[in-house]
Formats: sequence, structure tokens, C-alpha cells
Amino acid sequence: MKNLKLVAARPDFSRSIVTVQGVEFGRGFVVIAGPCSVETEKQTIETAIAVKKAGALMLRGGAFKPRTSPYAFQGLGLKGLKILDKAKKETGLPIVTEVVDTRDVSWVGEYADILQIGARNMQNFSLLREVGKSGKPILLKRGMYSTLEEWLNCAEYILAEGNPNVILCERGIRTFETYTRNTLDLSMVPAVHKETHLPIIVDPSHGTGILSMIEPMSLAALMAGANGLEIEVHIDPESALSDKDQQLTVPQFERLMRKLDRAKAFLDSLDAEFADKAGGNGGGDADKTDNGIEAKIFADAVD
Repeated sequence: MKNLKLVAARPDFSRSIVTVQGVEFGRGFVVIAGPCSVETEKQTIETAIAVKKAGALMLRGGAFKPRTSPYAFQGLGLKGLKILDKAKKETGLPIVTEVVDTRDVSWVGEYADILQIGARNMQNFSLLREVGKSGKPILLKRGMYSTLEEWLNCAEYILAEGNPNVILCERGIRTFETYTRNTLDLSMVPAVHKETHLPIIVDPSHGTGILSMIEPMSLAALMAGANGLEIEVHIDPESALSDKDQQLTVPQFERLMRKLDRAKAFLDSLDAEFADKAGGNGGGDADKTDNGIEAKIFADAVD
């Protein structure tokens, strides 16, 4: 791709590891979970405790919410950030939250461990430059109408300001399909691994907008090679002030995390098996592996 001087894949194919409070993106599989919006202290802290217990490594939560309607809930602002800070102190989970204005970058950064650039702001070039200067790790979501090249060029803006700590997030794009909120484009996961050294995670909550689809698309993201997930979880989704139809309950999230653990174990065993066969006889037997048996093993692993 043209004009990608810093983001492009390296000649030695090495990959960037973005480390945030001991959590490594690009090594292992990182799950970020939490409510769409910070609504109350009780809701946020109880959700944080629950997702940590289930295995999440970071807490997400929106204090600033750019919404389609100007009359919809826009977030609690500074009050929300202070609630997130309390949740971090209670659980130890690092915080991911969105910044929407160049004027807010420095003080939002005082509370956030990762600054998120949402889909609507992916090509807000002033904001990209400002978060680049902040030095904070950045979670850059793909715009809903954006190509891979446009997305990577936006990451280039951040790296060009001297900030190498960028994590990409595929969150679905707008297509002619109206059944789902967006079309979750998992082909971007291997495409990103080919074209850049940056890690990529997937947001199946916004990517589908349908509760029943979050679990299968999360497992599919893992199988596609994603470095992690960002998932919306709420202790009482029916009372949520935003996106209540796509926020998992705590039991649903716990179930998903158990399935992800078993799916990861399956992938690890598969990688080990093929590595052994390749080392032992040049990979000849690997080509003879029964795909039907593999499919059954995976189905059993995630059931």
C-alpha cells in the first residue's frame, strides 16, 4: 500500500507488541469488556468486578458518547471518568475509554490507560495528531465506510507523531445488509496481519448489534487470528442507557469466556500438532489430516 512508511509490514515480518499496564496486545489473546456507557458507580464497579472474575484483562466504558441523535444519552463526562478510576482502583483493570475532542485528550488521558478513537472519528485528523502527541496507547476503530488503506493511513497519522502504541479494532462496516447493525468484516484480521505490524482486535458487539451473534462471531474472530476482543457487558442490560440490545449479561459473558478458553486450547493443540508433523516429515502427513475430524474436535471444544 502506498505512503505507509511506519505502519507497513516490516521486512523481517516482526510484529509490534503494545504493552498496557502489563497487558500485551499482539502476544496472547486479550479480552476487553465492560458497559457501553458509564451510567452509575454501582453499575460500573459491579460490572468491572464481574468481567475480571470471568477473565477479562481490561475494562471498557464510555464517559463520552457520540450518538446519532443529539437528544440521546451522551455520557457522564468527567463524572464518568472518575467512576472508571474508582473501578480501576477496585479491580486493578486498566481502562479503555473514548476521547472525542482534541481539547479533551490531555485530561481524559489522566484517567484512561488506552484512548479509544471511535468509528465516527477515525478520519478526524486533528484528533489523530493530538492523541499521537499524547504518547498514550491508542485503540483505533475502523470507520464504518472505510477501506483498509484508509484505516491504516489513519494509524500512520498517529505513528507519525511519535506514538508507536496503536491497536487496530475491526468493528463492522455499513453494507446493503440491514439484518445486522453492521457487517463484521473478519477478512480484515488476516489482511491486517499481512499489511501491517500492528495488533488487531475485534468488536463483535458493534459489529453485529445482535445479542445472539456476539458469541459465534467472537469465536470466529479468534479463529481468524485476532489478538483480542472488545465486548460490551452490563449487569442489567434492560436498564442500559445505550445499546441495551447488544450488551451481554454477566452469565452470557462468563459462558463466552469459557468457550474462548477451550477454543484457544484447541488452536494451541492444532498448532503444536502441525509443527510436530512439519518437523518430523516435512509436513507430508499434515496435508492428509481429516478436516471433518478437525471440525468435530473444534465443535466439541466450544460446545
